[in-house]
Amino acid sequence: MMSVIALASCSEDDNTVDEYANWQERNEQAFADTLAYAKAQISAGSNQWKVIRKWSLNNQTPNTMTNQDGSITTTPLTYKDCDNIIVQVLEEGKGSGCPMYTDSVKVSYRGRLLGTDTYPAGYVFDKNFEGTYNKATAQLSKFAVSGLVDGFTTALLNMHIGDHWLVYIPYQLGYGTTETSSSTIPAYSMLRFEIVLDSYYRVGQTVPSSRAGKGIEKQNGTWITK
Repeated sequence: MMSVIALASCSEDDNTVDEYANWQERNEQAFADTLAYAKAQISAGSNQWKVIRKWSLNNQTPNTMTNQDGSITTTPLTYKDCDNIIVQVLEEGKGSGCPMYTDSVKVSYRGRLLGTDTYPAGYVFDKNFEGTYNKATAQLSKFAVSGLVDGFTTALLNMHIGDHWLVYIPYQLGYGTTETSSSTIPAYSMLRFEIVLDSYYRVGQTVPSSRAGKGIEKQNGTWITK
């Protein structure tokens, strides 16, 4: 099991520890180290790790240009490491299909920051379950897939029901270069989300409202649980 080293430094003025000293550098290095480890495990044949490109970068086509002589020049697509999330598969689900961008989901989750001296396992900034995940006792939260940070959305779009993942999200696909309004997530924070997908809601066909003559329509749908 790979571990991410937590570092902290002392203030020059006193002996207090600055939990977030060199925070950008530390988080970028932690993500790079985790990515290198994941790629090495994948190359070795492990199915416990995944590297998944940001959802909005999928299905892109290379840029092409027609030259004066009629020939075509193709510019290959290039991507940065921070265009990806990293997934450690803790348990593989048995459900078929994955949520779509327009779906809603019910999940159990816990979000942590990079480990520090005060919080070696990483400060928990949001959660809906305590301790080790237990399906029998874990709570569920409902989210619109489209309403989350890009890294979380990317994970959900690739999960099957029952999947239990630990997801590493670079700050570029998380909360970026500014501190969150609640001040619980510093700028440049790599996020580590433990996520379990319970179910997702798929909107069905638009049908006439029961209030005849009003021209009102509604959409029926269903929660997919397996």
